[in-house]
Amino acid sequence: MKKNVKRVCAAALTGAMLLLLPGCENGLVSNVNDGTVNQNTEQTDFYIMGGQSALSAGYNDLEVLNDLQENVGIHIDWETMSDSLSEQVNIRITGGQLPDAFQGVGFSNYDLARYGDDGTFLDLTPYLTPDIMPNLCAILESHPEIRAAVTMEDGGIYGLPSGEQMTTAGIGADMEDAYSIFSVPQYSMINKAWLDDLGLEVPTSLDELHDVLKAFKDNDMSAKYYGNAAGSTIPMTTGFDEWCWGQNIFYSGFGFTNWPNDVCNDLHLKSDGTVEFVCVTDAYRDCLTYFHDWYAEGLMDTEMFSQSDSQLIAKCQQGYVGVSAWWYIEELMGEYADDYVFLPPLSGPKGTKYEGTCDVTIRPGSPISSGQLCITNKCQSPINLLKFYDQWYDGETVMQLQYGPKGVFFTEQEEGTGMWLSITDEEARAKYGKSAGELRNLYEVYGPKLILAEYYNSVFYMEDRAIERLTDLDTFWMPFVQDTTFYPVDCVFTGMEMETIDWHKSDFETSVREQEGLWIKEGGPTDEEWEAYKKRLSEKCGMDDLLETYQNAYDRYSAAD
Repeated sequence: MKKNVKRVCAAALTGAMLLLLPGCENGLVSNVNDGTVNQNTEQTDFYIMGGQSALSAGYNDLEVLNDLQENVGIHIDWETMSDSLSEQVNIRITGGQLPDAFQGVGFSNYDLARYGDDGTFLDLTPYLTPDIMPNLCAILESHPEIRAAVTMEDGGIYGLPSGEQMTTAGIGADMEDAYSIFSVPQYSMINKAWLDDLGLEVPTSLDELHDVLKAFKDNDMSAKYYGNAAGSTIPMTTGFDEWCWGQNIFYSGFGFTNWPNDVCNDLHLKSDGTVEFVCVTDAYRDCLTYFHDWYAEGLMDTEMFSQSDSQLIAKCQQGYVGVSAWWYIEELMGEYADDYVFLPPLSGPKGTKYEGTCDVTIRPGSPISSGQLCITNKCQSPINLLKFYDQWYDGETVMQLQYGPKGVFFTEQEEGTGMWLSITDEEARAKYGKSAGELRNLYEVYGPKLILAEYYNSVFYMEDRAIERLTDLDTFWMPFVQDTTFYPVDCVFTGMEMETIDWHKSDFETSVREQEGLWIKEGGPTDEEWEAYKKRLSEKCGMDDLLETYQNAYDRYSAAD
């Protein structure tokens, strides 16, 4: 959930300062971030708050987690949720009602630096020793780039490293030339059975897709082909600016795909090393004007701006939808999946300067970050808690935390190699009545999981779905990428830059998103509206200051390379 950061920042700082005032009876440790190790090991009961999969039943009964707690003699009370996590975390921080640690929240670098600076989060640097965290220290010794990625500008490390190095190297590409599985998040798809029934081909341009969607609507294909109620056909539905199920893949015909991202939405790093905001380019304006016509014709779902992913899935799995986007066809379309094929990125409209244009912008891969586990100043015995988390940095342990336990998700070890084999979709459905993906979501634990590329050659095989997706990425989607430049997620910002981001980013993103939705629904912009929009972003939403901030941070990042 997006929050207006500048409205909560002052309250957060005030709350943190009150917690640190001498004489307050709040149970906080006295040597927060003074460069020493808190030697207290008396605390064995810990309260941890964080995120979980929507399909998870919580962490209390997960055998893997319970075994890890027993190994180090601690007990954890879990408060985990899949909805409203950001809101609840903000409430706890601003109100001073802190858990011992936040797990699976995904704090950004500037969150980490801010809450590290005010003492809300512990600097873990003094604790990263072979005595306390032998597994993690061994990884940091062999992967110094991981330590560098999670070290803030002040030298502090305010969270444990996490990341998943799942790339096309897992299907044979050279490590240096490999691309992350997250590079193209939205795989667009189309109902090929409907096309065949109408004697139409898979579109290759936006204009062709427009005509196909109109044919789906005019012939009410959901009713005609699947026998659903009359008028049930939804030619095209997506979310709006959503990660794997948004409309952004369809913007490629105008030369960009402005995926939602972990830095700042609509920020784009060009190949010459300069940054820009796509949302003030002529291509963006022309794109919205074009798609308004589709919306006005009833070709785009009127609920795309408000529906949840579960609502989208329900529509698709009832046979109502002609075109959509998701991570996998099978997950979105259910029993209708065999009727769908990939819809490739489409070239621009005829008679415009975008005719023949098709360019997919890639996203960064899963970065090494430290926002998935942060210990707070409420924790009395960080050593005990860190010994629990050090176990997560064992290959077989993180394998089970990411996918599921041995004997459930991982069925056996391969003879000769010792590599763990994961359950297939067919086996999962036969034994558990769920797909392998659903089984994974049931057992997955959010948190500081560091899955190194070498694990796929020494510990466990990549799951079949991942191999399939990476193969599709390599052979089908990457050929549409003309420029592989992207803004790195692990840029580090100075204190002043973080203040700029805190002050402006949320308002900027919200203003752009709301206006984009309005223009698609209502039409526009006129010349006057366009100029007023750009002026508002510049003068009221801090766009120029943000642009300077991201440029300076990238310049330092690239110079360090």
